[in-house]
Amino acid sequence: MLSMETRLHNDGAGNGGNAAGPAGARRSNGSNANGSQSDKENIMLKVRKSAERGVASFGWLRSQHTFSFGHYQDPAHMGVGPLRVINEDHVAPGRGFNPHAHKDMEIISYVLDGALEHKDSMGNGSVLRYGDVQRMSAGTGVTHSEYNHSPTAPVHFLQIWVIPSEAGGAPGYEEKHFDTDSKRGRLRLIASHDGRDGSVSLRQDAAIYATILGGGERVDHALLPGRQAYVQVARGSVTVNGCALAAGDAVQVTQEAVVALGDAQDAEVLLFDLPA
Repeated sequence: MLSMETRLHNDGAGNGGNAAGPAGARRSNGSNANGSQSDKENIMLKVRKSAERGVASFGWLRSQHTFSFGHYQDPAHMGVGPLRVINEDHVAPGRGFNPHAHKDMEIISYVLDGALEHKDSMGNGSVLRYGDVQRMSAGTGVTHSEYNHSPTAPVHFLQIWVIPSEAGGAPGYEEKHFDTDSKRGRLRLIASHDGRDGSVSLRQDAAIYATILGGGERVDHALLPGRQAYVQVARGSVTVNGCALAAGDAVQVTQEAVVALGDAQDAEVLLFDLPA
């Protein structure tokens, strides 16, 4: 008989049933020279508050789902472009997800605290800690397990799923470390379709940036035509194009030329640059 860990993870992002309320939306601020709203100012920022996320709680696991996953389903929150899953997981000491299978998905783990132990059917095995980023391409099929490596301390991490641009292909694995200094006060590329600038590679035209901001710092990210952004706050607080967000909050930014992160206080943020 499968354990609860295995059954929960095997449910994946496609089954289940509860729904949460819709995300909020707000318009960009400002006016044109005549005092009326311009087309630019009619663009909406779609906010996803932390408290609105789906929740799975099993004693050993507390997981908050930004998008529909497992037994939490909300047609209004099925992902953004190829970004399909952002789960914020807290796993109890010595517990975790038993071996389970994936197919045709790019799976990224971003560890915030603690130690996450990974093993897979490709023969990879490692313990991920803060600053480590892991990418597993499921391709035609892969089996893996994830456990809290520590017998005494919890592990806290984000698991991110990105739909690849093409199905199939051989499974693949990669992990890299990005130290705090490389993310402080700047947007550090941690994942991209071509693995540029030392990032892990993705089988999708997407880019993931990480930043650590404080003391009211600001960073900007330019969006090319036909692109959109999704910003997930991992901890602290920050504004995105003037919209105030706290830990666990997120916002989708569309049809804007720039994503501006400002007024940051002890913030760690992931920014996804995605096809619109």
